[in-house]
Amino acid sequence: MPKSPDTDAIEHNLPILGVGEISQALKGVVEQSFARVRVRGEISGFKRAASGHMYFTLKDENAVLDGVCWKGTAGRLGLRPEDGIDIVATGRLTTYPGRSKYQIVVDQMELAGEGALLKLLEDRKKKLAAEGLFEESQKRPLPFIPEVIGVVTSPTGAVIRDILHRIGDRFPRRVILWPVVVQGDTAAEQIASAIEGFNALAAGGSVPRPDVLIVARGGGSLEDLWAFNEEVVVRAAAASDIPLISAVGHETDVTLIDFASDRRAPTPTAAAEIAVPVRINLLAQLMDDGSRLVGGMNRLLGDRRVRLEGLVRGLPNLKHMVDEAAQRLDDWAERLANGLSVGLKHRKLQLRELAAGLISPERRIAAEHQRLNGETRALGRAVRGLLKDRGMKLNSSRALLESFSYERVLERGFALVRDSAGENVRSAGAVTSGADMTIRFHDGDIAVRASGAKPTGKPKKRTGGDPDDDQGTLL
Repeated sequence: MPKSPDTDAIEHNLPILGVGEISQALKGVVEQSFARVRVRGEISGFKRAASGHMYFTLKDENAVLDGVCWKGTAGRLGLRPEDGIDIVATGRLTTYPGRSKYQIVVDQMELAGEGALLKLLEDRKKKLAAEGLFEESQKRPLPFIPEVIGVVTSPTGAVIRDILHRIGDRFPRRVILWPVVVQGDTAAEQIASAIEGFNALAAGGSVPRPDVLIVARGGGSLEDLWAFNEEVVVRAAAASDIPLISAVGHETDVTLIDFASDRRAPTPTAAAEIAVPVRINLLAQLMDDGSRLVGGMNRLLGDRRVRLEGLVRGLPNLKHMVDEAAQRLDDWAERLANGLSVGLKHRKLQLRELAAGLISPERRIAAEHQRLNGETRALGRAVRGLLKDRGMKLNSSRALLESFSYERVLERGFALVRDSAGENVRSAGAVTSGADMTIRFHDGDIAVRASGAKPTGKPKKRTGGDPDDDQGTLL
């Protein structure tokens, strides 16, 4: 559809602006309209550039707003920005022409109510607990009577005076104060540095190393006590080699340093009472224990004395025991001398009797030699008779074996036929025509060759006469 002449004239009269001019115009409008605003939102995508500037995004359920905090302002913020915390940011809106975005330049930042603080506190507590900083197994026992007590607190508040007064009343000890601010932007770093500084002191140095530390502060709101919830303070307390007592706020106030410390006191005054016992009570207890010890020892000695006297009455007279023992010794000595003389005489008599019953070695050797000769002759006769009997049996067995030999069969007119391989020929069917064979008689062997003809009919029975006449010839 063609445009109307009036519209064409209006558009033709619009000025042509550059991109930079448009961006600057928008920047001026935004900065004039929103020169000072307060925006609530959740921090997301937080990062700190190498230059020190901080960049992040504020978001809610409907929109997203970029934010920036310059280096000079970042050091004056009342909190440490983190992802996920709900804040109220104060600053001015502006545009960033390089990316055609609008953003808020933050001058101040605060948590959006106590609920955000509690959520941040709970998230941080879970994180540190997962790292094991609150484990009971890592907590150290407190010394019973410390020589030096280190206190980390403000030097101007009533806390240090309460601690000194309570320690002086109970058990005067040397107290070393490390002054810090307990509220504000730099409080967490100072408290952590104080704990680390006490731990860095060398034993036996010019400044004595404390035996126990007290980190204390008076009561206040959650925001006032927030420095004791910072990670740097909690990690310093958990890493302390010196046993540490936390005494922050009143009994109902709970901070993260309470979980990392070795002992929590509900108040700073209670921390002083935990650190040292009551000297007067110890002296009274010591005196009472001493008197009870002396009384018990006296009763024990009296009981032992009575028992000893009773035992002594039951013991025999030692002089009489010694006299009786001496008399028994004289008697045994005399009997020993007599017994030795009588014993020697008896042994001599036994020796003579045994010597009279001994046989002369020459006679015994001659008798044994005669007995050995007789047994030798008897053994010779027995061997000869055994050999003769075994010879007769051997001859009989040889004759029987000879009678069963095939050579005796050959002597009766039989012959043994073998083939060229030396194997016995057992039947006529096993002989082939022209086969070389050997016939053995009782007086020798002859070589023959088989012809093709085979005998017919049954062999004739011999009726008598010379068996060799019916033998025939194989040649």
